[in-house]
Amino acid sequence: MDYTPPPLFKQGTSAFARLVIFVTMALVLLVVDARFDALSTVRQVAATVLMPVERAVLVPRDMARAAFDYLQSSAALASENRELRRRAVAQADDALRQAQLEAENRQLRKLLDLKEQSATPVTAAEVLYDARDPYSQRIVIDRGSQHDVRAGYPVIDDRGVVGQVTRVTPFQSEVTLLTDKEQAIPVQVVRNGLRSIAFGGGKAGMLDLRFMAASADLQQGDLLVTSGLDGVYPAGLPVARIVQIERKADTAFSRVYCEPVAGVRSHRQLLVVRYEAEKPSRDLPAGGDGKSAAGKTSKTEKAGKADKAQKAADKAEKADKAEKAPRPRADAAATVATAPAAAPGQEQKP
Repeated sequence: MDYTPPPLFKQGTSAFARLVIFVTMALVLLVVDARFDALSTVRQVAATVLMPVERAVLVPRDMARAAFDYLQSSAALASENRELRRRAVAQADDALRQAQLEAENRQLRKLLDLKEQSATPVTAAEVLYDARDPYSQRIVIDRGSQHDVRAGYPVIDDRGVVGQVTRVTPFQSEVTLLTDKEQAIPVQVVRNGLRSIAFGGGKAGMLDLRFMAASADLQQGDLLVTSGLDGVYPAGLPVARIVQIERKADTAFSRVYCEPVAGVRSHRQLLVVRYEAEKPSRDLPAGGDGKSAAGKTSKTEKAGKADKAQKAADKAEKADKAEKAPRPRADAAATVATAPAAAPGQEQKP
């Protein structure tokens, strides 16, 4: 029997022989290409022909690399974006704080200049918070009775009157603003000296002059200053400026609205004016039920005057007695001197 494989499966050159042949050919080609550069054209042709295949094979790698770079760059950009936003917020906060500090510095410089120019002693104060009552216009400052602050002292800023101290504790004080409904301040028009009283609470953040005659000489833009007649505010402090005048034909009075010139709600640094008005003493009569100090003073003065009058009368009486005492002696001497002359006359007469 013939055990030879069929022609289809007939084996050719052995694998080892083919390996030797191909290795020999490779070495020969390497030596020839290195020595004589004979395969450069073949290499260029092969590179040109195989370039599309190379591109197609590298597409998955490029796509994977691009996806990885995109995800990595997205994460990096997101992180960088968050950091930049945080820095932007911090810079905006710093800029706002710097602007506030600059404004506060300017305000303090103005208050310092005003303090140096003021003839009345003043105390610098800072606003702590608004009062708890939402229906009142009041603030709380960080100066109290321990800092020589008393109820009734005016509170001002660099532009004018802000309010008045109404309640004092050892380390804090409550200030009622000009715009409060219970606040009133005597004012005077700078242009013509017309006096009136400005009340708060007329409009939001405004003052009004009530019961002014319709024919009063008032104009929009007139500046109102303190008149000093109440003994609380020193005269000449700017208070408000007239912004609106309402005159009606059916009434004899006009309504005047004024805008405060001071920063009533815009400043944190203020000055408390320690103003003590010199009030003259007045002698008031005592009432029916009791005696006032003035009445006691007047009675004491009257008693002193009566004592002085009595002493003067006693002195005058003693002087009269002293003058009258030697007169009888003079008359007696005169009588004794004229007696001998009269006697001979009587003897000669018969």
